[in-house]
Amino acid sequence: MQKAFLFSVLLFIATNIFAQKFTAYRSGSTQPVSVTEMATELSTANVVFVGEEHNDSMAHVLQHELFKALHQLKGNQLALSLEMFETDCQTPLNDYLKGFATEAQMIKDARAWGNYKDYRPLVEYAKEQSINVIAANAPRRYVNLVARRGMQSLDSLSKDAKQWLPKLPYDTLDGAYAKKFWDLMAGHGRASIYHSQSLWDASMSNSIHQYNKKHKKELVYHLCGRFHSDSKLGTVEQLLRRNKKLIIKNVTCIPKTIADAMTKEELAAIADFVVITEKE
Repeated sequence: MQKAFLFSVLLFIATNIFAQKFTAYRSGSTQPVSVTEMATELSTANVVFVGEEHNDSMAHVLQHELFKALHQLKGNQLALSLEMFETDCQTPLNDYLKGFATEAQMIKDARAWGNYKDYRPLVEYAKEQSINVIAANAPRRYVNLVARRGMQSLDSLSKDAKQWLPKLPYDTLDGAYAKKFWDLMAGHGRASIYHSQSLWDASMSNSIHQYNKKHKKELVYHLCGRFHSDSKLGTVEQLLRRNKKLIIKNVTCIPKTIADAMTKEELAAIADFVVITEKE
């Protein structure tokens, strides 16, 4: 009890120290908005995507604050979805959330990312509030398999292995998302590299879709690298193909050094809310 109280106090202090290190704006606006205002507008969605640069410490602070604000509005009609956990790790993650396993066991068995400390406050808050957490991403071994041998390599997997993947053959996006990917790659690389990227998007969208079908009243709060959700392409586009009736809103967190090199039009086009972060 004393340890939990101390963690809460330290988290409160850290959050208030760092609060001035990010500034949120509605799309196309130069007028800052508060986390509470963001949460109020986002609370009407079925799914909220929060895109990040994975090493952006201020983005992680914002994500936690926004999640808590949404919880104040939605109560138990809220779920947390994470790119940072893979679908075959749902059981060890659930075991930890229910108190059946220690944190150390969960980190090992659920193959938590090396920077799990950045996402720990969210998972701990979900645990304390009995909020479901979705392990949304495809197992990395299968993503790597596609990158090496192509999409068709998944057909040879066992039935047990396929349960962790979206229905095969999974969708791959053409158009704006594919162009964005190949522009980033400067036109280099095999088609299988793009198909491995698409497996991430297909898997995360499928995980959210399957959860939504069983929990229609809940808002799903999904964290991912912003490439997957900027301009509502990638995982967002895949999810809308699965259910075009969903109301999806997105937030993107961009370090100031990157945002300064973008035009107002470019920033306005990528999200419903843009959060500009600065280093500690």
